Amino acid sequence: MFGKRGNEGFGKVGGTIAPPPPAPAAAPAVSSPSILVEPSREPARQQVTPPPLQTPQRKRPARTDEYYETKAQVFSALIDTIDLSQLSKLDGESAREEIRDIVNDIITIKNFAMSISEQEELLEDICNDVLGYGPLEPLLARDDIADIMVNGAGQTFIEVGGKTIESEIRFRDNGQLLSICQRIVSQVGRRVDESSPICAARLPDGSRVNVIAPPLSIDGPALTIRKFKKDKLTLDQLVRFGAITPEGATVLQIIGRVRCNVIISGGTGSGKTTLLNCLTNYIDRDERVITCEDTAELQLQQPHVVRLETRPPNIEGEGEITMRDLVKNCLRMRPERIIVGEVRGPEVFDLLQAMNTGHDGSMGTIHANTPRECLSRIESMIAMGGFTLPAKTVREIISTSVDIVIQAARLRDGSRRITQITEVVGMEGDVIITQDLMRYEIEGEDANGRLIGRHMSTGVGKPHFWDRARYFNEEKRLAAALDAMEAKTKE
Repeated sequence: MFGKRGNEGFGKVGGTIAPPPPAPAAAPAVSSPSILVEPSREPARQQVTPPPLQTPQRKRPARTDEYYETKAQVFSALIDTIDLSQLSKLDGESAREEIRDIVNDIITIKNFAMSISEQEELLEDICNDVLGYGPLEPLLARDDIADIMVNGAGQTFIEVGGKTIESEIRFRDNGQLLSICQRIVSQVGRRVDESSPICAARLPDGSRVNVIAPPLSIDGPALTIRKFKKDKLTLDQLVRFGAITPEGATVLQIIGRVRCNVIISGGTGSGKTTLLNCLTNYIDRDERVITCEDTAELQLQQPHVVRLETRPPNIEGEGEITMRDLVKNCLRMRPERIIVGEVRGPEVFDLLQAMNTGHDGSMGTIHANTPRECLSRIESMIAMGGFTLPAKTVREIISTSVDIVIQAARLRDGSRRITQITEVVGMEGDVIITQDLMRYEIEGEDANGRLIGRHMSTGVGKPHFWDRARYFNEEKRLAAALDAMEAKTKE
C-alpha cells in the first residue's frame, strides 16, 4: 500500500495522520486497478520524483483547522487505497492524474461539503504533498522569486524584485515542514535531524538549500532556498538590468577569455554566483574545467567539466571531505581552470598556489564588501589555516596570483550592481597595490526610492593585464571598450 513513511507531516501535530476509515468498503473504486493496494504487499519505500512545476494562477487562501482535518481524512483514505510502488513507475503527470481521480472519488463517497474551488485546492495540495514539496511547490514554480525563507511552520518570506515580503504560504505544523526538509536533503545523500541539525543541500535544478532544525532553531525548522532562474542569466542581460554598462561587460568578457585569475567579491545575495556563471561562458570550449563547491550550483556550459562537491561527516563523525581536500585533489586531475564556488577558509591557499603554477584563468567567490577588504580576507584565511608565513610573503603570493577583483553589491533599493572592476598591480614595500578600471557611483534617488548612479571609468590607459590581452589578440577590443567607457564618463 502507500507506505506509512510517505505520510509524515501531512496531518495533525507531530506529523501523524488521522486514523484511516475503519471499513475497507469506504475505499473508493478506481479506474486503474494497477495501483490499488494488494493486501499482502509490504509498505513501499520508493521515492516519487516531483512532477513538473505548475505556475499558480490565483492566490492561495489561508488554511483553517477544518481544512487540515478534512485533508487528513482524505489523505488517510488515499494511503489505504493506492500503491506507491506502482505509482512511482508512472511519469509525473500520469501519477498526478491517478491521485486526482482517487481523491475525487474519496470526496464523493465521504460526502464532504466542498465547493469546486475548495476541492481543486485540496487536490492540488495533496498532489504536492505526495509528489513534490508540499506548500513550497507554488513558490518554487515562480521564476520571479530569488529567495524563499521559511521561519517555522507559520511564517514564510520571499524575495521578489530585490525586496523581501511575507508570503501567504503556511505549513500545517513543524512536523510537516521538517518532513519536507528531510525529503529535500535526502535527494543528495544528506540528512537533517536532532543529531545533525544543520545541513546544506540543493534541489535538482541547482537551487541552494540550507536547513537548521530544532533544537538549534527554537521556533521550528528554518529553511532557506536560494532559487536559480530556469533561464541562465548572461552578461547581456546584466547590461539590460543596469548592473553593468555594455563597455564594462566587454571588459569582463575579455577578462574571462584571456585567462585572468579572478576573485568575485560581494555580500550575501549580491549576485556573486550569478556573475561567476556569466564569466565562465567565455571559457574556451576545449579547456578542462574542474569546479569545487560545498553544494553544486554552478551551471557551466562547456563540454569538458568535472564537478566536485564536499561531503559532511557521517553519523559517527567520519568521512568528511572538505573544500581543501577537493582543491588539493583537483590539482592531480590535469585541470586547465579551477573554479571554486565560494572560498571560506584555508583552501584559499591551495587555490592561490594553483593560480600561480600554471592554472591561469581560475576563479572563485568570496564574501567581502570592497576589493581591498577582499585581499585582507584572503590574507586572514591563510592565517586561519595555520600557515606560519611572514605577512609580506603572504601578500606577495596574493599579488602574484590574483589578477582581477570584481566587486558585486546589492544596494539598499534591492538592485544589484557591479560596483568595481579592480586589478591587482603588484607590491610596493609591504602593501599590495591595486587600481580600479571602473567603479559605480551613486548620484541620488528618484521619487520611488530607486537609486540613481552610473559606472565611471577611472582613466587607466593600459591595464596591467594588457600583455595577456595582446597574447590572445584581444588588445584592440579591450582598448576600444576602455576608450568608450572613458568617453561616456566625460559626457
